[in-house]
Amino acid sequence: MTYVAGPNRSLDLLNFFLADVRDGLGPYLAIYLLTVQHWNEADIGLVMTLAGLAGIAAQVPAGALVDGTRYKRAVIVVAALLVTVGSLTLPWLNSFTVVAVLQSAVGAAGAVFPPAIAAITLGMLGPRAFVRRVGRNESFNHAGNAVAALLAGLAAYAFGPVAVFWLMTAMALCSIAAAAGIPANAIDHAVARGLHGGNHGGDRETPSGLRVILGCRPLLIFGGCAALFHFANAAMLPLVGQKLAMKDPALGTSLMSFCIVAAQLVMVPMAMLVGARADRWGRKPLLLAAFLVLPVRGVLYTLSDNSAWLVGVQLLDGVGAGLFGALFPLVVADLTEGTGRFNVSQGAIATLQGIGAALSTAAAGQMVVREGYSAAFLMLAAAAGVALLLAALLLPETRNVGAAETGEDDMAPGDAAKAASEA
Repeated sequence: MTYVAGPNRSLDLLNFFLADVRDGLGPYLAIYLLTVQHWNEADIGLVMTLAGLAGIAAQVPAGALVDGTRYKRAVIVVAALLVTVGSLTLPWLNSFTVVAVLQSAVGAAGAVFPPAIAAITLGMLGPRAFVRRVGRNESFNHAGNAVAALLAGLAAYAFGPVAVFWLMTAMALCSIAAAAGIPANAIDHAVARGLHGGNHGGDRETPSGLRVILGCRPLLIFGGCAALFHFANAAMLPLVGQKLAMKDPALGTSLMSFCIVAAQLVMVPMAMLVGARADRWGRKPLLLAAFLVLPVRGVLYTLSDNSAWLVGVQLLDGVGAGLFGALFPLVVADLTEGTGRFNVSQGAIATLQGIGAALSTAAAGQMVVREGYSAAFLMLAAAAGVALLLAALLLPETRNVGAAETGEDDMAPGDAAKAASEA
């Protein structure tokens, strides 16, 4: 694969501007509904859960679509337009049903962004450059999140929580322009779906997505760990935002933005670390570090309600989520190499992640109503501890440590997944 400066710069910009789009309104939605619409925590958790469920339902179809289509840039553009419509209309809505339906549509549209970005990256640069480029992708993504959160905080302070919706609209439109800057002929669509080594699917039948997913035990274990990780992680930031908003409604959105900026600034070097060391150190040590941070963070949130303390603890989110986000496509690529089912497998694991995240906000909201915030944080920390134990005891290393240094060729197509399945 030839490195082309122009398309790579466009890919940098795409990751930067999609940062505020791919995850939707997230914790900002919780603050808006709490402080402007005056919803209770249980209803907020429910509407976020419904949006998450819509995203879950779209994950595998989105991955299959990205595997099969030669119009990956157009998929990103259409999804970004849907998010734009959702952001522009939400401030004029207050019905639970309408907000839930709208956010569900946005959640479904957002499901295409991660596999499409990963596929474009793999198709542009090939498997050998994929590790470092994924680290760079995540670095630009986190930098975009930090900038967007900082702008959101300033705009919300000046104009109120509604300003966040306008900012997301602007980011979505910029991401569309960045996607258009990647030439269609810069993407090898066979390589983009995981067909390496010159095998473009013409000389043998590729396995079905279901066979690849169910036939690889480490992939299933990784999916279970990912689900628990997101169950533990998804509700923590919204809960922190609610605590901050209750203390000072006028500054709730701004303080939430500071929390996000603090975490995103830590995620940038974490993503760079993955890009620089994941081949040399292997994937598993970095994954275990990501899983270890999360239960510690959950416990620390219970120790104080001080705003400075909560923002400081949020820095740990940058370590855990930064490492995990960059490692996710690498582990899936390792386990599906040569199968041609890279993106649909990403969708399947993302479905499990989405289930965990959706259940997280609903369960945490109910726990807050019944037992309080500290009980909710401890429940999430316990789930994170289970994820850590499963990863440590059952998940094998998916990459031969040192292969990049010795210059050895990658395994033949499908051998990585087969070897890991037998581990």
